[in-house]
Amino acid sequence: MGLLDRFRLDGRVAIVTGASSGLGAETARQMASAGARLAIGARRAERLTELRGEIQRQGGEAVAIPLDVTSPDECHRFVAKTVEAFGRVDVLVNNAGVATAVPATRETPEEFTSVLEVNLLGAYWMAQSVARVMASGGSIVNISSVLALTTAGLPQAAYSASKAGIIGLTRDLAQQWTSRKNIRVNAIAPGYFATEMTAAYDPGYVESLLPRMLIGRQGELSELAAAVIFLASDASSYITGTVLTVDGGFTAT
Repeated sequence: MGLLDRFRLDGRVAIVTGASSGLGAETARQMASAGARLAIGARRAERLTELRGEIQRQGGEAVAIPLDVTSPDECHRFVAKTVEAFGRVDVLVNNAGVATAVPATRETPEEFTSVLEVNLLGAYWMAQSVARVMASGGSIVNISSVLALTTAGLPQAAYSASKAGIIGLTRDLAQQWTSRKNIRVNAIAPGYFATEMTAAYDPGYVESLLPRMLIGRQGELSELAAAVIFLASDASSYITGTVLTVDGGFTAT
């Protein structure tokens, strides 16, 4: 296998959660272009159907399955349907996520726990369901955030806690599954990329953070998808239990 071939995903089946927009949708597109067959999941079924059609028109294979990651039963059914469609699972990208910005003294228990249920528990239920059927040599890529490592001026206790939890979860699952199941588990901590989530910030907020980005700009989704493909593919076959920060130097300042 040549060096560049190690980045290919030919013959592999990849699940991408939170695939209705943003990073999830772009990751699904790029993984399909790298040769993977896709099972895409999210709560917005109409957008999933549109993305599936786009992937198919480009010559790829994909199934679109509505998914609420906060339900362990739905996670189990999603994985079972993926195996039914493609016969196996080789890659899981745990991308489904939500964000809030609520001052800690005013955040309700329901607001706080709803973020953890999607971002942290949802990732765990999907990883748990996938690990029961994943082929040897598989890869799980969890999406954390730079806000697990630093702060950025907004009151985001729930989001930051959930994404820090993802890092701890990643390390523990790696030590449980890498040796015993030959499943690698890694995380990515993205910085600021143009998505629906960042579009919801107040005007000027992201621009105010540019001085902390050594590259001087927000990232492009294709740059983040490339990092996901790296961790999903044989190019990272000696990497497990780690966090790859993709933030334009934000956490270096």
